[in-house]
Amino acid sequence: MENIIEVKDLNKTFLLGELTVDVLKGINMSVEKGEFITIMGPSGSGKSTLLYLLGGLDKPTTGKILIKGQDISALSDEEQSIMRRREVGFVFQFYNLVPNLTVEDNVMLPLLLDGKKISKYSDKLDEILDVVELSDRKKHTPRELSGGQQQRVAIARALINEPDIILADEPTGNLDSKTTEEVMNLFQKINREKGKTILQVSHSLETAKYGNRIINVKDGRVWE
Repeated sequence: MENIIEVKDLNKTFLLGELTVDVLKGINMSVEKGEFITIMGPSGSGKSTLLYLLGGLDKPTTGKILIKGQDISALSDEEQSIMRRREVGFVFQFYNLVPNLTVEDNVMLPLLLDGKKISKYSDKLDEILDVVELSDRKKHTPRELSGGQQQRVAIARALINEPDIILADEPTGNLDSKTTEEVMNLFQKINREKGKTILQVSHSLETAKYGNRIINVKDGRVWE
């Protein structure tokens, strides 16, 4: 199986006043296409920083991150922006939906930002809303939805551009146990049926069981 993500000697350092904090130290790892990986570790271990670097939301201090063989740090800002919109879908703990937009408008937002004609994606929208079981909520706004439904909208939004990679930062951290199970079953379905590569950050061994591999991050280093 081919590697869709490769990380080589990755380091990330933050400056806090005169203090230098080494958050990630010499990370080397690879992710095969179609894997469902959970990144785990205590608070402050660097796991969310690692996820943001993989998605191009932040830049490494040193080292390389290759997405489909392309060193993303070698891309221009515009090329990185295009990569984030087309190659990677993001799901966050607090959904990050636009409150005054409907479900369908929130899902279509990445296409609008990518300059695509929304009218050409009506069938794709219906297909994805069917996958996340929100076809009857497309005209609702986020305030009319439960937390689990809002997270399903966020997942649909991450899928609309058909990225190969989904990055999820504590996607069930704001949900009750029943809704967590529903959302994780959805992630598992997307991974297995659509072949999406998924990396989630989580504190929970229960959610990790839905994937096929765990990467532990501790003191800025990874431990399989």
